[in-house]
Amino acid sequence: MNEPPRLPEGSFAAWSRDRLAVARRGADECGDVWQLEPGVYVTATTGPCEAVLRREQDFPKPPSPLFPPLKRASGAPTSEERTNAHAARMRGLRPQAVAARIGEIAPGTARFADQWPTGEDVEILPPVRHALAEIGVRYLFSEDAPTLLPLASQLFQARELLVRPSRWVWPRWIPTPARRFRTRQQVAFTDALRPIVRRRRSSGRLGDDVLGQMLRPSPRYGLLPEEAILDSLPGITVATFETPSRAAGWILLHLARYPQAASRVAEEAALLPADPAATTSTHLDSLRYTQALVREVLRLHPPSWLLTRRAIQRTQLAGYTIDAGSTVLVCPYTAHRDAREHSEPDRFRPERWLDDAGSPAKPGAFLSFGTGPHGCEGAALAMAVLTLLTAQTARRYHVSEPPGPEPGYQVTTFGGLATEGLRLRATSRG
Repeated sequence: MNEPPRLPEGSFAAWSRDRLAVARRGADECGDVWQLEPGVYVTATTGPCEAVLRREQDFPKPPSPLFPPLKRASGAPTSEERTNAHAARMRGLRPQAVAARIGEIAPGTARFADQWPTGEDVEILPPVRHALAEIGVRYLFSEDAPTLLPLASQLFQARELLVRPSRWVWPRWIPTPARRFRTRQQVAFTDALRPIVRRRRSSGRLGDDVLGQMLRPSPRYGLLPEEAILDSLPGITVATFETPSRAAGWILLHLARYPQAASRVAEEAALLPADPAATTSTHLDSLRYTQALVREVLRLHPPSWLLTRRAIQRTQLAGYTIDAGSTVLVCPYTAHRDAREHSEPDRFRPERWLDDAGSPAKPGAFLSFGTGPHGCEGAALAMAVLTLLTAQTARRYHVSEPPGPEPGYQVTTFGGLATEGLRLRATSRG
C-alpha cells in the first residue's frame, strides 16, 4: 500500500497546540499529501486540495451537524427536498442576484463605518459581526429582518458553544447542554419564521429576497414543502455573517498594517455615491484594487482554513492510496502559500490579483470559498459585503493598531481562522 509520509513523532500534540505552524511544517516536510495519524490525511498543496473538493463521488461533503433538521412527527425533509431547497436558495445568492441588490447591501457597510468611535482603541470584531448580521439577515428576509435578527444572534451563540474545544467528543445522539441550547434556539428561530412563510404565501407577496425565491414554485420541482424551507435557513442565516466577520477582522488589520494599500482603497472609494443606497454593481466592479486587497487577505488568512472530507471508498489521491473511511483534511492555508501557484507566497501583495491594466486577474489557486460542487453558496454575497465594508472604512478613516510591542489579538483556529480580541483605532481622514 502506497502511504503518504508521516509527520515526525509527537507532531499531533504540536498540531493541537499550534495548528497553523504544524500545517505549514507538514507541507514543507512531507509535500502534497501527508499523514497526520492513522486514517487521517492532510492535502497541503493546490492540486490535491482541489481534487478532494471536486471529487464528490469519492469525498462527499458531510452534512453540517450544527443545525440538523428538527425532529417532527411528519419526519425530516427528504434528501431530494434538501437538494431542492439548496437550489432554491441559490436563486437568491447567485452573482446576478447579489449584483441586483447592491443598493440594499451598501448602506449597512456605510453604517458600520459611520458608527466606529474615532480616537479610541476598539475591540472591533463584535461591532463587525453585528453589522454583518444586519446585512445578511436583511438580505435573506428583507422587511422581516428586524423580527429575526435577535434570533439569528442567538443561533450564532449556539454555534459558538457547539464548536468550542472540549476534552470529550460526545456521540451526536447525547443531548449535551450545548446541543440542547442549540435546539432551543433553532426551535425559536423556526417558530418565528413559520408565520412569515405562511403570511407571504397566503398574501401572494412572496418578496424578492432569498426567502421569496424559496417560496416561488420551480418548473423542475414545484413548490417546496414548508418544513424543507424552515430547516434549511438557520445554517445559511448564521453563515451570512459568521465567516465574513472573521475575514473582516483580517482585512481591517491589514488596512492598519499597510497604510499605502489603505490609501489606494480610499482613492477608489472616493468615487462611490454619497448616498450608499445609490450604489450599483457598476460601482462595485470599479473597486478593482479593493477587491484585489480582499482576495489577497483571504488568500493569506482563509477564514475556513481547514475543511473535512471522508473517503467513502478506497481511492487514489496524488499517487497515494486512501482507504475507505479515512478522514482527509483539505488545507487552503497551505495551498494558498504554495510557491508553485503564487510567487512570494508569504508576502502581502494585492497587485497579484490585477493585470498590467489594473483589471482582475487570476494568478493562482483561491480556495477561501471552496470549489467544486460544494463551493460556498454565499461567495458572491460575501465578496460584495467585504469589498464595500473595506471601501467605506478606508474612505473615512486611517486605521491603526494600539501602540506596543505585542499584537492586540490572539489567533484562534478552532472552527476558523480568527483575530480574537483584535483592537484597532480609527482616525478621520478628513
